[in-house]
Amino acid sequence: MPKTRSNGLEFIVLVALLNAMVAMSIDTMLPAIGAMATELGATDPNSRQFIITSFFGGLTIGTLIYGPLSDSLGRKPMIYWGLVFYAIGGLICMMATSFPMILIGRVIQGLGAAGPRIVSIAMVRDGQGGAAMARIMSFVMTVFMLVPILAPSIGQLVLMVASWRMIFAGLLVMGVIAAVWLALRQEETLPKEKRAPLSLAALMAAGRETVTTPVTMAYTLGTGCVFGSFVCYLGTAQQIFVEQYDQGAYFPLWFGCFAVAIAISMILNGRFVMKLGMRRISKWALRTSIVVSAVFLLAGLTFGGHPPMWMLGLYLFTNFFCCGILFGNYNAMSLEPVGHIAGTAASISGALSTLFAIISGTIIGQAYDGTVIPLAAGFTGLGILAFFVTEWAEWRRPKPSF
Repeated sequence: MPKTRSNGLEFIVLVALLNAMVAMSIDTMLPAIGAMATELGATDPNSRQFIITSFFGGLTIGTLIYGPLSDSLGRKPMIYWGLVFYAIGGLICMMATSFPMILIGRVIQGLGAAGPRIVSIAMVRDGQGGAAMARIMSFVMTVFMLVPILAPSIGQLVLMVASWRMIFAGLLVMGVIAAVWLALRQEETLPKEKRAPLSLAALMAAGRETVTTPVTMAYTLGTGCVFGSFVCYLGTAQQIFVEQYDQGAYFPLWFGCFAVAIAISMILNGRFVMKLGMRRISKWALRTSIVVSAVFLLAGLTFGGHPPMWMLGLYLFTNFFCCGILFGNYNAMSLEPVGHIAGTAASISGALSTLFAIISGTIIGQAYDGTVIPLAAGFTGLGILAFFVTEWAEWRRPKPSF
């Protein structure tokens, strides 16, 4: 059977599938985390949040590993290793008999999911450049944006006919399909003669440059602030919508609605960023997020932590619209000064921002007390922190010479 090259519809769909595994592994869980925690003996109601954050923990570690190794060992071998760890983690989760066991499985699953996620983008870069790469990535991101809209409904449907363990079985099947498809239909995009020797000294030098570049680290922290709010939301969404607001049957609908807000903002950002500039759009998006979060926090306090459902929905839609603008722009601005080591810098920046997001999002999520106050306070506080560090970054940015 002939293998496909790094172009065409089949390649795009394969890359989209490899990317979608991360979002599917998070969002299909959301309707089920309450049942998982109860069945596996978690005593604290907020402990269910660790089913989400533990996956991000593994993802953070994997982000640092797969990119540099794939530059030296090839793309396909590292994706295979990622899929192996993903399958092992999924099997542990599916057969879990205790809450710590499922958390271990989720860490391993996240570690594995990082491989397909990171290396598949490198595969696109190997075969395409400029507008051609942008075209492929636009299709990939379209699929990636659709997953959060549909995934919670898939999880809810599984729960209607089977145990939550079948969600992990479905993810396992998805991983097997990806592995077989990659083996049979996709050629290696990085031939041996183009591979870089694995050098610890070079990696350390690139890492040192990344963490000592003020603009890069400031926007890395800014990305972590935005992502930290999102991690907090993911961890507490099931508690807020299903238990606090009794929206169990409609939870996937609400979640999909907010995912649509992110998708719309990404589309509009792509359309207007060249005309208005990343910094200008990002500043207004961040300021809007801070203002609406502060207003919603005051409203939440006024209503004793239980504002009307329409108010919560309007707030989250607006806020996630702003987050969709900030995610892509902050990532791009963090890499501007380190373009000559973009691959390693992206891995380090991504890992550090995710680590900060896990820590901050978990702390805020664990403060959940049956009201929306911790969520609103977290969005407000992290937004203010992002404002100060990014303004500092702009102040430190070298001024053009004339």
